[in-house]
Amino acid sequence: MTTWKIDPAHSEVQFKVKHLMITTVTGQFGSFDATVEAPGEDFANASIKFETEVASISTKNADRDAHLQAADFFDAANHPKITFVSKEVKKIDDENYKVAGDLTIRGNTKPVELNVEYGGTQKDPWGQTKAGFELTGKINRKDFGLTFHATTDTGGVVLGDDVKLLGSVQFIKQ
Repeated sequence: MTTWKIDPAHSEVQFKVKHLMITTVTGQFGSFDATVEAPGEDFANASIKFETEVASISTKNADRDAHLQAADFFDAANHPKITFVSKEVKKIDDENYKVAGDLTIRGNTKPVELNVEYGGTQKDPWGQTKAGFELTGKINRKDFGLTFHATTDTGGVVLGDDVKLLGSVQFIKQ
């Protein structure tokens, strides 16, 4: 079994959601941890555990970030972490995987599937073996209890229900 730990200095965990249905707002989490345990040389049949601190959310707007941490959204006081635990990691080809697992947000656990592109494995200048991945997925925020809703003066929707999940992550072989 090979263990890999995320390299937070070379990783990003982001989300995107429609605002007023005309633009997209991007947010990210600054504090996260992940471990991959792979039974072989590739990542087929690996197990993945990920968590992020809700309080580390950033959308480049302090007022919005505070609102996202409040009870209207993530309720960080009562649900300080978002977690993901894989159930299946399926190798599609040399560069692509499907990762299915349980995502928990605000105490609500739902199955999700992520598309993962394997970027390769390299040794860095300090002798560490690193593996890189790009991941994408989509969830409906209301499935996770993120039901805040507001409308514009003309009845338009302020916030979309679909949330795109994005990650650009690097792991260090332990």
